Amino acid sequence: MDDERLASMSPDELRRAMRTLGYKTQSDLAAAIGVSRSAVSLWMEGRVGVPRPVAMLLRMLIAAQRRTY
Repeated sequence: MDDERLASMSPDELRRAMRTLGYKTQSDLAAAIGVSRSAVSLWMEGRVGVPRPVAMLLRMLIAAQRRTY
């Protein structure tokens, strides 16, 4: 799998994505993507990998945000 959009993401990338998308807390992000706050916490601590579909969603949201219409 060479397409980086299909990869998981590191805790640091997750933090950057949260900031870029304007989510201030883990609870904000969790509510926005429909997961528990504890799941986000585990991803941030690096104890559980960010699921690929979640990583893809966040990357697509960032790309859409950067696009000029």
